[in-house]
Amino acid sequence: SSSVMNISEHLSCPLGFGHYNAVDICILETVVIVLLTFLIIAGNLTVIFVFHCAPLLHHYTTSYFIQTMAYADLFVGVSCLVPTLSLLHYSTGVHESLTCQVFGYIISVLKSVSMACLACISVDRYLAITKPLSYNQLVTPCRLRLCISLIWIYSCLIFLPSFFGWGKPGYHGDIFEWCATSWLTNAYFTGFIVCLLYAPAAFVICFTYFHIFKICRQHTKEISDRRARFPNQEGDAAGESGHSPDRRYAMVLFRITSVFYVLWLPYIIYFLLESSRVLENPALSFLTTWLAISNSFCNCVIYSLSNSVFRLGLRRLSETICSSC
Repeated sequence: SSSVMNISEHLSCPLGFGHYNAVDICILETVVIVLLTFLIIAGNLTVIFVFHCAPLLHHYTTSYFIQTMAYADLFVGVSCLVPTLSLLHYSTGVHESLTCQVFGYIISVLKSVSMACLACISVDRYLAITKPLSYNQLVTPCRLRLCISLIWIYSCLIFLPSFFGWGKPGYHGDIFEWCATSWLTNAYFTGFIVCLLYAPAAFVICFTYFHIFKICRQHTKEISDRRARFPNQEGDAAGESGHSPDRRYAMVLFRITSVFYVLWLPYIIYFLLESSRVLENPALSFLTTWLAISNSFCNCVIYSLSNSVFRLGLRRLSETICSSC
């Protein structure tokens, strides 16, 4: 028990948990944040290195957006070092209010980039399947770079009003006391973020993936009908093999998108409820916030398990590291 008390002296227990077993809660929260920080940084560094070492991954134009998401998620992990140091009572050298505002703004911008990239990926796959002949003329490397630049600029601008006293950008400050007591959410600002970011991205993703899988299902049905009518015809098999990779890749990206929204939905719901002054619970605030941030690591896991080319690049990277060691 003496060792636990010594640890607790170096931890800053989040506001609102004092009536629980403070020592256990603080240690648990510190372990969760430190573990997530390590997993996010290590996982996204791996994704970035694999993309640089596996040229086949650049066959799809969505690799631009996947790499942008990996860099954004990597910066999320680096930013998570701030609350980790705060819990351990390491001074950042900056006033707590400014630290809280900057941290909340950076996290919100980075996750906005991820959300916008997922929407752009769905549009890219939609164009690849619906306009295969003109796709290369519509989606060029120059336009992709311009789109990524606009994503970063838009994400930075949309959360700027939070610095002028118009609500929180979205992060619930359980770690920083000033965030929880002095920086309150605002229903109008929350509605502003939902209307200009969350809702449009969700609508675009639902619309594009609905039509992608509808077209793929129709294509599969047509191939089955032709095979039943002309069993010896080889052209249909070629058409099916050409269409199948696009469908499989769309499924990988759909899994990434689905997990993103599953992990972020509790956070968005709580954000809306807290902004409307319907619910205010520090425990839910902490859980929903860090559940959403954990998505920065989940993307790496999904992509490595679902994409065979990525697994091949990961194996080659591992062999290179092992041989050098």
